Amino acid sequence: MSEGKKMTSSRRHQLKSLMLQIATKMLEEEKKEIAAAKEAYMAENCPPPDLSGDVNALMEVCKKLHQAIDKIDEARYDTEAKVLKVDKEIQDLKLKVVDLAGVKKPALKKVRMSADAMLKALLGSKHTVNMDLRANLKQVKKETKEETTEAVGDWRKNIEDKADRKKMFESS
Repeated sequence: MSEGKKMTSSRRHQLKSLMLQIATKMLEEEKKEIAAAKEAYMAENCPPPDLSGDVNALMEVCKKLHQAIDKIDEARYDTEAKVLKVDKEIQDLKLKVVDLAGVKKPALKKVRMSADAMLKALLGSKHTVNMDLRANLKQVKKETKEETTEAVGDWRKNIEDKADRKKMFESS
């Protein structure tokens, strides 16, 4: 028997709506808690202003408020500068980590390319160098085949020919 029975769509929609109702209630409660916390903080740290008195007393209260605002602005500016400095340090450290870890290079693929194509890739399309390396190889192979068919003859002459061919390859 299968243990997992499929839920009907009406039941699924009913459960979704219940979950949404619970979530909205929780959000409303959270908003009320935040508002109450704000009121408590303001009542504790900011006593209500005493507006009884003459104009001079009110001017004195305003001056005190402006001084408090200036101090708070300076503190905010200082903390903002510190945050910017720390953010820059974090960016520098991230770059250092990347540099130290190194960027993983992908595995190179083997590519069959002719010598002409390699030279074009290295030198650019302006320089066209046509080196037919295969033809040169075939030419060398033909020379070696001709040599084997020749009569052996004088061994000194044979050694001199081989030395001349070696010089030809070393010079090119």
